[in-house]
Amino acid sequence: MDSKRLTKAEEEIMQILWDLKEAFVNEIIEKFPEPKPAYNTVSTIVRILVKKKFVAHKAFGKSHQYYPLMSKKEYADKYFSNFVQNYFSNSYQSLVSFLTRQEKLDIKDMEAIRAMMDDEISKQKGGENE
Repeated sequence: MDSKRLTKAEEEIMQILWDLKEAFVNEIIEKFPEPKPAYNTVSTIVRILVKKKFVAHKAFGKSHQYYPLMSKKEYADKYFSNFVQNYFSNSYQSLVSFLTRQEKLDIKDMEAIRAMMDDEISKQKGGENE
């Protein structure tokens, strides 16, 4: 898999392909909100995604049906790991510290996150005793 990040336009098309599983260019365009992008624009971006090895296609005469080569989860894992490495010196502790200081997180959000962390800590500690 190519390690290049997706541009915003490429990511929009990948989101559609991840939802549809496979699609022709016209089907991809149908999923865009108004104003819809031009056929040639979407076709060009899809060909770039093929070149980057994010997408492959099946030929049906002169038409091509495209499908993702990387799952949404695989891309999210890779992108998030790179994000943490590039912006938080590969420290998840720094990321969590940053998140907890954001005004967008209210106490309810932080309590929910803490509960998830406590559950995961319990699972991992429980696994050590087996």
